[in-house]
Amino acid sequence: MQTTERPRMVVLGLDGMPLSLLRELCEAGVTPHLARLALSAQAHEMRAELPELSPVNWTSFATAAGPEEHGVFGFTRIDPRSYAVGIVDSTAVRVPTIFDRIGERGLSSRVVNLPNMYPARPMRGMLVAGFVAPELSRAVFPPFLAGQLRAMNYRLEADTVRGRDNHDLLLSELSATLDARLAALDLFWRDMAWDLFVFVLTEPDRLFHFLFPAMRDVAHPLHGACMELFRHLDRVAGALLERYDALPGPKRLVALADHGFTDLVTEVDMNAWLAGHGYLRLEGHALSELDASVITPSTTAFALDPGRIYLHTAERFARGRLGAVDAMALRHRLREELLRMEYAGRPVMRAVHLREELYPGPMAPFAPDLVCEAQPGMSLTAKFDGRSVFGLHGRSGAHAADGAFFYDSAGERAHTTRDAGRLVLDFFGCSTQY
Repeated sequence: MQTTERPRMVVLGLDGMPLSLLRELCEAGVTPHLARLALSAQAHEMRAELPELSPVNWTSFATAAGPEEHGVFGFTRIDPRSYAVGIVDSTAVRVPTIFDRIGERGLSSRVVNLPNMYPARPMRGMLVAGFVAPELSRAVFPPFLAGQLRAMNYRLEADTVRGRDNHDLLLSELSATLDARLAALDLFWRDMAWDLFVFVLTEPDRLFHFLFPAMRDVAHPLHGACMELFRHLDRVAGALLERYDALPGPKRLVALADHGFTDLVTEVDMNAWLAGHGYLRLEGHALSELDASVITPSTTAFALDPGRIYLHTAERFARGRLGAVDAMALRHRLREELLRMEYAGRPVMRAVHLREELYPGPMAPFAPDLVCEAQPGMSLTAKFDGRSVFGLHGRSGAHAADGAFFYDSAGERAHTTRDAGRLVLDFFGCSTQY
């Protein structure tokens, strides 16, 4: 039975949504439901954790901790013995989640489409994980949810592989995943047996990667279609907000993006740059962009997505030959050279961070030695089969560390996604310390 004694929190996630663009859409009347958040005094910009990627930042929210504690530094990780590169998932997370923490207090969570929660782990509540989630049966908890979601034709993710070259298909796919999120909202909300509800819409990020210029350019042939997709997204978000409004108090609403977005100037392949400067040496031909098996013992540095640079030390990697003293000198030299990199007369890097500066915590030994923070519009990549440092490869939008959307009905401010997670713990009376 519903009572006014049960404090509830609802969290709306908008993956990749810049506050500035959201306000433009609200002022133009495209997103009237979201206007009550974005145009309010409680909305402000937030900065992403570095690197400004979804798995890093949504994990920071989900754990109320930074990468130096939770251990997720990018989309990929490398085995230091075999050099196999794999996609990061929930098994890489080294601290309890906010759902674990409030679950210990007997409180229940419902979570829809939160990235980097795959494979789903047991929790007090219900979960369908978000990107990267290749298989529905392992994306849900409890397991019976897979059958219910499958019967509703739930879509874990839009087909952006085919959508990269077929934007009409991309828009159709994103519309279908929005319908799936709405169906999951209905399923997860209905019994009201929860304390925390997290609902993430990843569709903005997917759209922006391939059609970001169409969002602002009214002359773009797909501008109207993009606006219609955002009207659809606003209706889905509005369904959540209407349910929130109907809740008795005490209650609290938080909305956030994991990073911002901007127009893409060029992609920058860090491994191609390292190879061109003699730091990365490969033997044979990589079978894919993730094939790090071609790294040779003479390599002194290599990169993983997006701009994480690892020194190839003997202490850390099976084939590494670099000693500690040489490594210390090398990272400072690399930092200076990277800060001098230019594209079309423009600096590529905004900053190059040393590991101990950025990640002073227990997972620091597993962190990259250098983390490159690009200038707006410079999208860093790290491929082992690339040859060109600069180029465009089907994308038109780039992640931005600054400008992410944040809103809190209580008026609190979050500076990063980990702070947003801490607001959840504070609301439910949990310590933010591990």
